[in-house]
Amino acid sequence: MNYPPKKHQDNDINHMIDVIKTYPLATVISVKDNLPLITHLPLVYEDGKLIGHIDIYNPQGTLLKDDNDVTIIFAGPECYISPSIYSTTQLPTWNYIKVHLIGKVKAIKSKAALKQSLITMTEFLETPDHKYILEPDNPRLDKNLDYIEMFEIEITNWEGKFKLSQDKKPKDIKAAREELVRANQESIRLFLDKVF
Repeated sequence: MNYPPKKHQDNDINHMIDVIKTYPLATVISVKDNLPLITHLPLVYEDGKLIGHIDIYNPQGTLLKDDNDVTIIFAGPECYISPSIYSTTQLPTWNYIKVHLIGKVKAIKSKAALKQSLITMTEFLETPDHKYILEPDNPRLDKNLDYIEMFEIEITNWEGKFKLSQDKKPKDIKAAREELVRANQESIRLFLDKVF
């Protein structure tokens, strides 16, 4: 792909893996009858594959098997960048980090694999403090295995979109980075105050 411009693309797979591991809630997109089905699911990266689980009642579940194609988007931090933060004259813009992936899906039928995968995902998501451990003998876990399907996605295409004011002077790049950190912390607090 030629967009965004090359300066806003990051083809370093390690950078993209860092986004996936830091922001594991993915937007998973499948297409059926020319209509998109979209679900937001945490996915765990393992050796070129993404591992996930979906509720059996989710209509997208029928498409997360049998070598179907799927598009996945991971979203890192983002924010509006006001020209007021720069030392030079600029226009308003939006900075963001996104990872777009395309892959082939395969259903994993084994209940033992599903159970272990749920335990492993919980362990990953509880990092670094591990305040909760999903034990293998948890009766709620066993009771819910019939309502969850496991799948893995073999990644066939990677695109890193890191628009971080790379086309600006070093001083302005640093200011944009600081604004990204500040704006994300502040916007989360303000938003939650409004809706919750």
